[in-house]
Order: sequence, then C-alpha cells, then structure tokens
Amino acid sequence: MMEELRKFEKVCEIVDQNKRNAARLIPILQAVQAEYRYLPEEVLAFIATSLGISPARVFGVATFYSLFTLKPKGKYLIRVCDGTACHVKRSMDLYDVLCKRLNLREGSDTTPDMLFTVETVNCLGACGLAPAMVVNDEVYGQLTPKRAREIVDEIILKEAQSESDPYGA
Repeated sequence: MMEELRKFEKVCEIVDQNKRNAARLIPILQAVQAEYRYLPEEVLAFIATSLGISPARVFGVATFYSLFTLKPKGKYLIRVCDGTACHVKRSMDLYDVLCKRLNLREGSDTTPDMLFTVETVNCLGACGLAPAMVVNDEVYGQLTPKRAREIVDEIILKEAQSESDPYGA
C-alpha cells in the first residue's frame, strides 16, 4: 500500500509541476516515463483523473507515440541502430551478441533482473559512426560484436561492484 502511494506521489508532483494542464499531457507522460522507465496502466488512469480527461485519450497518446512504452524497461536501455548505414555494416551482429550475452530469448527484450533492455531502432542519426548503439544516453560507434559485449560486461561489473559496496567506500 505504501509503495502504491509513493508511486502516485511522484506522479502528483509531475502533474502539479505542469499545472494540471491537459494540454501538457505529452510532457507529463515524458516525465513519468523518465521516472519509472515505462508508463504503468494504473498511472495512466491516475493521470487522466488528475487532468480531468478520459483514460482513452491518455492511453491513446501513450500508445500512438513510439517514444512511450507500456512495458517495463531495464535500468540500461540498449538501442542498436539498424538503419541503412548500420545495417550494411552488420549492426544485427551486435544485436545478436548482446541478446546471447544477456540470455534474452526470442520475443523477450528485457532481462529478468530488469537490468537490461535490448532493442533495435530504425536510425540513431549517427550514420558516420556505423555500426552504432546507444546505452541510455551514451553513444557508441564503429562497434564490433566483441566491443559491444565488452561494454555490457563493463556495466555488469560496475553493477556488481555497486551492489557489494553500495556506499562506494
């Protein structure tokens, strides 16, 4: 129950920062997704009620724009570019090695521990760096499958170290 209240407390802050203005629905959804890494259905309903608009309108906006997701994403969102320049330089080899390294099964893009989500995108706009991928907001270019795997291994090591020493001492 307290967890549920905390979830809506942050949403209330976001809605209030946007002056409960229904015209600010997209920025509200962006802020909520930045907070939770996805848009939970119960939060969408809460936003609709808070803004005095229909849940169908909120859900419609959340599902129309590809930047929004209703599925939980991992702490590290890895987007592998499969645009023309990257595809020609075998970007799907990066995707394949990452899925194999993270034991992602067919049809699953997020690890069970919610640490990683791996997905492909049509273009990152980094064609000169092909093949490229982005981990959260960091761009990596001119990658080999070996280097892509090393990047993930470095993140796994960093996470393991922060778990064993949460205070960084």
